[in-house]
Amino acid sequence: MIKESETVEFKKSTSELKEAIISIVSILNKHRKGELYFGIKNDGSVIGQQVSEKTLRTISDELSNHVEPKIYPKIESVKIGKKDCIRVTFHGENYPYFASGKAYIRIADTNRQLSVKELESLILRKNRRDFENEPSGKKISDVNNKVLRKYIGRGKQSGRIHFSYDNVKNTLQKLGLAKDSRLNKAAEILFCDNNQLEVQAAVFAGTEKVTFLDIQQFKGNLFDVLERSESYIKERINWRAEIKGFKREEIPEVPISAMREAIVNSLCHRDYAVLDSNKIAIFKDRIEIWNPGEFPEGLTPQDFISGKEKSYPRNPLIADVLYKSKDIEKWGSGLKRICDECHAKNVKVKFELLKRGYQVVFYRPEKLGEKLGEKLGENQMKILELISKDHHISITALSKILEISTTAVENNIAKLKQKGLLKRIGPDKGGHWEVMK
Repeated sequence: MIKESETVEFKKSTSELKEAIISIVSILNKHRKGELYFGIKNDGSVIGQQVSEKTLRTISDELSNHVEPKIYPKIESVKIGKKDCIRVTFHGENYPYFASGKAYIRIADTNRQLSVKELESLILRKNRRDFENEPSGKKISDVNNKVLRKYIGRGKQSGRIHFSYDNVKNTLQKLGLAKDSRLNKAAEILFCDNNQLEVQAAVFAGTEKVTFLDIQQFKGNLFDVLERSESYIKERINWRAEIKGFKREEIPEVPISAMREAIVNSLCHRDYAVLDSNKIAIFKDRIEIWNPGEFPEGLTPQDFISGKEKSYPRNPLIADVLYKSKDIEKWGSGLKRICDECHAKNVKVKFELLKRGYQVVFYRPEKLGEKLGEKLGENQMKILELISKDHHISITALSKILEISTTAVENNIAKLKQKGLLKRIGPDKGGHWEVMK
């Protein structure tokens, strides 16, 4: 059974021809191709449509007179069930398209008129759409052979690449990143160390961009920049240790997999026609990962988190390469995975659409010592955090986790008791700790 969607529209009859033209223009501006049926209600019920040569000619004439630039659709009579309907199949790459002088965009199964700003953005995107396929000024010798070889290995391991590395030229051609010995821009971004890709990373002393504690710039091929960006965050966030099954496990305050997903999405889907850097900002209370590229027109992060929207890559060649190595998945699931991972770890995450670009914000859990308003040593804060999670934890277990002596643990506990932050309830054996708030 046919259903209405972003690329399929139903009309009860040709009495709705004016609305049909708006739907066709909306779909063309969003997806470049689609289908429209006369003789079907919005709910999918087939009611049929009287079909004659005159009817088909009228549809053709109206489309020709009211759609600009011109399109050349296929208009035909079709049987759906036992009833006659009309199917209009259309496509076009010369967007933006206008219906009687107005531009529209498809959102789910509805049509919305574009504002002047949105229309400008659509035209800019059209001018930028071939960035990846533009010839690069780089040569085969500029490709990082080691990174490319390693990438093919990961792609084969993932089961998404079915050929072996032989040499740079042949490998890039198989990936659609080169023609003869001529690299395209996508190849330059992915595998050349000297390119326009840059990530600026910084740590701030407080919650605003006032005082820098550290600032660095990462340049190079996409895979190297991704790895260095991830390491930068790992080294500057808080970790806690837990003993599980007699093994020490280091746990980050924000899920690393979620932050890596945000970074790789930022590098994959950014607008490379914009001469700006991706940015990572680490504040006292949050981590921001900013992407210099607008979100897909008419869509919000929630559309992808809910699973209602399919992937809408700005750079399909780069996205395909990252998909083959399992650095991303194709179907717009990245934001949902970020959301699910943070929810599982009880970490707040926010997706913000800005005037310039968009960003993912991870909120850092407040340290127990900061909640209590006390200036505590690092070991004292860790002791409070560990005890707040396990009120029966022993001095020996604390010693192993913190990698300090039992005497040092006892001294820190004594100081916490003096400050009124910690209390022992009951005897040493059978009793428990209580953090005083």
